[in-house]
Amino acid sequence: MELETKVLSRELQQRMYDNGLTIATAESCTGGRVAQAVIATPGASKYFKGGVICYSNDVKENLLGVSPEVLAEKSAVSEEVAIQMVKGACETLKADYAMAVTGYAGPVAGDNDGVPVGTIWLACGTKDKTITLKLNEDYGRDINLAIATNRSLRQMLNFIDAEKATTEE
Repeated sequence: MELETKVLSRELQQRMYDNGLTIATAESCTGGRVAQAVIATPGASKYFKGGVICYSNDVKENLLGVSPEVLAEKSAVSEEVAIQMVKGACETLKADYAMAVTGYAGPVAGDNDGVPVGTIWLACGTKDKTITLKLNEDYGRDINLAIATNRSLRQMLNFIDAEKATTEE
């Protein structure tokens, strides 16, 4: 595991411990890499509820409550699906926060929906508030996955910090 990933994992652990919070993951193209990064720090069992690896649309629908209409209209690689994955992970896994990743890591795109390789949607937040980020550069599968994992962790840290700053005002 990369040093950056380990550092981000440690920072996430501190945020979770300091605030008594829990987190979950919902991952498609990263296939559990975000969850692996979360548990890289000893003690993750105190705050990590679990993860759903949802490579297929039926798993997105049945376990996370992603709308079949949104999947059909927008495709699985869309901001709307990433948002629904966060909400579904929070609800299904009873977590305060969740991170979701859906995209095409490569070397080829999935179901010919016109979305190019390297397009990856990240989302994080709570069941009530979610933020997103679109990655759209193709650096090859391994690098695409590493970037998506680290950006997902960083996005979650930024979200938690922004939420904390809002409540302290």
